[in-house]
Amino acid sequence: MQKHTLAQIPLLRSLDLEAIRRLDSMCTWKTAGPKEWLVEHDEESTDVCFLVSGTARVLIVTAADREVILADLQAGGFFGEFAAIDGRSRSAGIVALTKTIVAWMPATVFRDVIRSHPDVAERLLQRFTQRLRELTQRIHEFTALQVKHRIYAELLRLSRPDPGDKRRALVSPPPSHAEIAAYVSTRREMVARELKSLERAGLVERRRGAFVLTDVDALMARLEAASRLR
Repeated sequence: MQKHTLAQIPLLRSLDLEAIRRLDSMCTWKTAGPKEWLVEHDEESTDVCFLVSGTARVLIVTAADREVILADLQAGGFFGEFAAIDGRSRSAGIVALTKTIVAWMPATVFRDVIRSHPDVAERLLQRFTQRLRELTQRIHEFTALQVKHRIYAELLRLSRPDPGDKRRALVSPPPSHAEIAAYVSTRREMVARELKSLERAGLVERRRGAFVLTDVDALMARLEAASRLR
């Protein structure tokens, strides 16, 4: 009996149980451990991968062995839809951050689902739009902001509101300096310096298991001021 199912994937939530069971049987199910590559950048494959459990990271490794982190995927997410649609090589690599369970769906099956279920196609278009907006924002940051302001933007993006104080936000678990550097395309030393500067200004505190953004409005004001200056 199939232990795992695509029923928990938001993109497919409108499909009935029988349709989900049929898709489950058409997928290849695999388990991957932390740091195991699920997809290599430029790989010639077109299956769509649905992340049923665990966390994975979308990234590009440059010729200088420098990582550029594009996004982190949580359970319920998916990747590989670009290659499934246009048949070209992978635009980024995917590496597991935790133990993951993935369902590999053949490109022909994925395209048939899109054609047969307009609501799935609609949600896919919404995803494309969201990703394009995120990419546009990052392009703006890379072209218009100094490194320190890109770090502010990334900390705000990674944070969630502190339930005990609405002025604050938490970044938990706290990313390493190397991870922040890979998000904003800089060096670890620059990240360490800017975080120290924010600590001295009282805008960031280090807590066990988290960075605390002590005044979200003040950090956003710095970011907005930098944007206006450009």
